[in-house]
Amino acid sequence: MSSQRALCVGINKFKNYPQAALNGCVNDVVDMVSVLKKYMDFKDGDIVRLTDEQATKAVIMANLTEMVDGAKEGRYNYLIFSISTHGTQVPDLNEDELDKADEAFCPHDLAQKGNVWDPDYIITDDELNALFLQLPPTVFLECIFDTCHSGTGLKAIDFLLERKPRFMPPPSLEAFEQVKDYMPRGMAESLRAKGIGVQHTLWAGCRSDQTSADALIEGTWHGAFTYYLCKNIHENQNHLTRSDLLERVRADLERDVYTQIPQLETEATKRSVSPGFSRSMIPTRF
Repeated sequence: MSSQRALCVGINKFKNYPQAALNGCVNDVVDMVSVLKKYMDFKDGDIVRLTDEQATKAVIMANLTEMVDGAKEGRYNYLIFSISTHGTQVPDLNEDELDKADEAFCPHDLAQKGNVWDPDYIITDDELNALFLQLPPTVFLECIFDTCHSGTGLKAIDFLLERKPRFMPPPSLEAFEQVKDYMPRGMAESLRAKGIGVQHTLWAGCRSDQTSADALIEGTWHGAFTYYLCKNIHENQNHLTRSDLLERVRADLERDVYTQIPQLETEATKRSVSPGFSRSMIPTRF
């Protein structure tokens, strides 16, 4: 039995918000699966793909829970969770955020309840934190988030180059007023602050004050971060550490006039992300 498991999520279509459709998120799943299979020894049976209508909150969380439960039972020692969708913010209800806003992912069935997002149809950093904190210290978790954290970082040039932000603003003026005066940390930073990240690797497509681009690249739509991440792994194969990979992705985005700056939250920046990335290379602790 394989000791690894991956969940790759990409959502272009939103059941209740057709006007918020994206274009490159499903292609991001294709790109990530290609890297996992070619360079990281994943087989089809190791990877769960959820796109558009499949990617409801219930299904995403059920698959993440299965991964964590399998790790607790000793069946998995390496987990990957990639998600490409809109990011958003919700008011911090348990007062564990200095910025008064929780970061959140938008599933396909995103819905509003009153003036805010319905908690049954939004995935918050609190929920991910509670789940991932259950992982044994011997398990290596790697998360790749190609979403937006804030609407404030988009520049006019992005609109001129067939790009759109992966950011869904709060659903009402009242909800917006609760978070607008604060700078969100971003999902990866928020999870690190809550305890996830010290022992795991968290990639984010942009800084907490920026947006991640859904972009037309060489005739096909992709998440700009996911596209350049996978491109550099393909091109450089076994010659990159995570910190090297981050710098190459940043350089490519800057060269092609993207405003986002990807982030890496980890203590494992010097570990390989190569075709030789075998189970023996995965440390027992970070």
